[in-house]
Amino acid sequence: MLPINIVPAHLNISQQTQLLDNQSYSLVPTMTKNIHFLILFILLNILEFNVNLTKSNPQPQFPCQPPHHKYTFCNKKLSISTRVHSLISLLTIDEKILHLSDNTTSIPRLGLPAYEWWSESLHGIGTNGPGINFNGPIKGATSFPQVILTAAAFNRTLWHSIASAIAVEARAMYNTGQSGLTFWAPNINVFRDPRWGRGQETPGEDPMVVSAYAIEYVTGFQELNSKADKESSNGHGFGNTRRVLKEDDDAGDKLMLSACCKHFTAYDLEKWAGSGELYSIGFCYLLPFLVLNSLDISLSLLGIMEVTKQDMEDTFQAPFRSCIQQAKASCLMCSYNSVNGVPACADKVLLDKVRTDWGFDGYITSDCDAVATIYENQNYTKTPEDAVALALKAGFLAVSSNLLFYVTLSSFSKSYSTILAGTNINCGTYMLRHVKSAFQQGSVLEEDLDRALQYLFSVQFRLGLFDGNPAKGQFAKFGPQDVCTSNNLELALDAARQGIVLLKNDQKFLPLDKRSISTLAIVGPMANVSSPGGTYTGVPCKLKSIREGFHRHMNRTLYAAGCLDVGCNSTAGFPDATSIAKEADYVIVVAGLDLSQETEDLDRYSLLLPGYQTNLVTTLAAVSKKPIILVLTGGGPVDVSFAEKDPRIASILWVAYPGETGGKALSEIIFGYQNPGGKLPVTWYLESFTKVPMINMNMRADPSNGYPGRTYRFYTGDPLYGFGHGLSYTSFSSQILTAPNRLSLSLGKSNWKRSILAQEHSRLGYVHVDEVPSCSLSKFFIHISVTNDGDMDGNHVLLLFSRVPQNIQGAPLKQLVGFDRVHVPARKSVETSLSINPCEFLSFSNDQGNRILALGEHTLILDDIEHIVSIEIFVIYDYYVKLFFSYQQKGCDPADTNVIDAKIWNENEMQSAD
Repeated sequence: MLPINIVPAHLNISQQTQLLDNQSYSLVPTMTKNIHFLILFILLNILEFNVNLTKSNPQPQFPCQPPHHKYTFCNKKLSISTRVHSLISLLTIDEKILHLSDNTTSIPRLGLPAYEWWSESLHGIGTNGPGINFNGPIKGATSFPQVILTAAAFNRTLWHSIASAIAVEARAMYNTGQSGLTFWAPNINVFRDPRWGRGQETPGEDPMVVSAYAIEYVTGFQELNSKADKESSNGHGFGNTRRVLKEDDDAGDKLMLSACCKHFTAYDLEKWAGSGELYSIGFCYLLPFLVLNSLDISLSLLGIMEVTKQDMEDTFQAPFRSCIQQAKASCLMCSYNSVNGVPACADKVLLDKVRTDWGFDGYITSDCDAVATIYENQNYTKTPEDAVALALKAGFLAVSSNLLFYVTLSSFSKSYSTILAGTNINCGTYMLRHVKSAFQQGSVLEEDLDRALQYLFSVQFRLGLFDGNPAKGQFAKFGPQDVCTSNNLELALDAARQGIVLLKNDQKFLPLDKRSISTLAIVGPMANVSSPGGTYTGVPCKLKSIREGFHRHMNRTLYAAGCLDVGCNSTAGFPDATSIAKEADYVIVVAGLDLSQETEDLDRYSLLLPGYQTNLVTTLAAVSKKPIILVLTGGGPVDVSFAEKDPRIASILWVAYPGETGGKALSEIIFGYQNPGGKLPVTWYLESFTKVPMINMNMRADPSNGYPGRTYRFYTGDPLYGFGHGLSYTSFSSQILTAPNRLSLSLGKSNWKRSILAQEHSRLGYVHVDEVPSCSLSKFFIHISVTNDGDMDGNHVLLLFSRVPQNIQGAPLKQLVGFDRVHVPARKSVETSLSINPCEFLSFSNDQGNRILALGEHTLILDDIEHIVSIEIFVIYDYYVKLFFSYQQKGCDPADTNVIDAKIWNENEMQSAD
């Protein structure tokens, strides 16, 4: 999200609109504009402060304080829906419009203070959103490792604990007036392409892992005293279950804080070579083959790609479904990009699915200025008024105005006014400036505004914002004493320890015995960066660099940058680095990426180390007394195949952005106080992968044109390091203790149609998941024993994959169906179990976006162990089973099955059968 225009909350809508129209407004971020934005923000806040000092009617501090506490909406005995409707009924049109921006205006006559919806909490309280400031009693907050490193721990309990810790610090900051209660995290887009600048913010490339992370983060963040539930978080949004919307959101739906799952959907592109101005602020135009008035227009000729129904179902949508249905997130952020020709924040099909099929009852916010892009960049509407109406209603125009023809939105207003879907709030000021004129033109109705406010206010009521003085509320106890606590800093340290991945360790070079080391050389500009946290980092509790983490272990460390910065466009610093490398007993080179190479608004062109970094590493390896240790920073994969092959580089570790305690965690691992146990949550490709255009959204490989596919599930090439790669200082062996050999799934009580359907499924080799009513009852467990065969305690990540029984088109090469992290003492064994729902975990999407389950022998893969589970379907005939159909039968013989009558049923008879 990029800087937006902010206005003083005390101005009325006419004054705010005039001020905004006079501002220089641009969607293209530059350093100059960012400076202007900061100056403007400071001046406007000073203006607001001065005006408030002179006003006789001061701004309310919180809703429902005397003398406004007698309003119906302040009555805590009433249902939330009743209170929300009461509040909305008291607002004027202008006041309603002023609540459609993230920076809402106070309404003193009703005792409503201004409110800022936008705060950030990706891996700690961030400074990106205007809702956060560190100018009060709380000067900093715990900075946890970036999400991609935390994901490498594959530890649900850890993810949940981090979210809970951030939540407590957020509530403490709210109580000191330094934050809001609505936070726009987590980022649950799948890390589709290794060059994506924001991949570091995500839990990786696997939809199941991303879904599990979403569940743990959201429940840990929103629910007071919640605990990680291994059973409930096993899901990854592949089911078709619908959540039932409650009429009233009462005590059971109270929120400690509000989390927001973003960016919905298929958003994973910032700025990429050759993408042009349209992509300059994170836009990704994905227009498919369209049919307009029977005229076929192939937009593929323009180099614009589509997202298939297949990929949408089992890759892009799965985490968001989990976030809503299982985690019950209270916010969803729609993204900048278009999905198959329709802007995401105005896509009726997508947002209607969220509300109707998934049962979402929270609020929907646009990404910052995403509503403006509908008109200003995507040219999807003719006017700004149509753009804001489109977003509020989530309707659609027949076609973009720059293609053939345009149909005005106003003609659809009446029919759209009853649709539940729509964007409820705009991060930015576009709605603030254009909804009033859209209302006057009739393309926005008052009921459209009321519907948006209903979702917005419902979340605020659930947060307790209308329950009176927060100093007397449930969370009043939280304060500065609950921020940067020793427990939270220890949790951040443990997260870094668990996530760091040992990629290479020739001849068990690590761990080092510090007793044999008198001098340690550390080289690299990233080694000297205070608290390397990655994007959306706030003000950490303590400023610590990676190299400072070694001071407590070594009496003498030498440091040289080697490169002036991470870009490393000069070799001027090489002599100093070479000098200390020759002197030291051991050399650690910290190379890789920082936010000058990958971030929001910046994708990479190459997977190689930036600039002369490779030269620096090989130069130091040539002069060092012993083989060197290479430490890699950054969220995205890097092609370090040169180091993997070079015997002079004995060990490689990936630390990503390890947060304020990362240096300590790294030093503990290198000196053997901790045993590394992280696994890569993404595939590390070779540089040759950069020949694949980022704008090709297809996940599946296409042999006809040499397209290799994406992520471990579909990539047909040879990676440098595969998904799940990670070494340890000890060795583990696993054993499957118990697992079923055969599963029989019922299609339900027999009728002739089901019998013939089962016969057809047997012939095809798969069954549609939604045709198997017994799915919820078919769950089974894999019981596993893990033995530590070494002499050092360690953590082992269990990754259970499945492979389909036959080559069904579009099937993954393999897919993750379960994972766990277990601690195993030296020379000991522990047992654990993984819960598997075959219809959810063993299925995949066909080309129509429907999930299918292959029949026959599924191969479960755990480390180097394979176990076969054969899946069959059967039909129940009254009180006993008369028939099993399985793919193994290679067909169906009526004489053998004693079921299929010789009678030939026509289509009408089949449809009328019970």
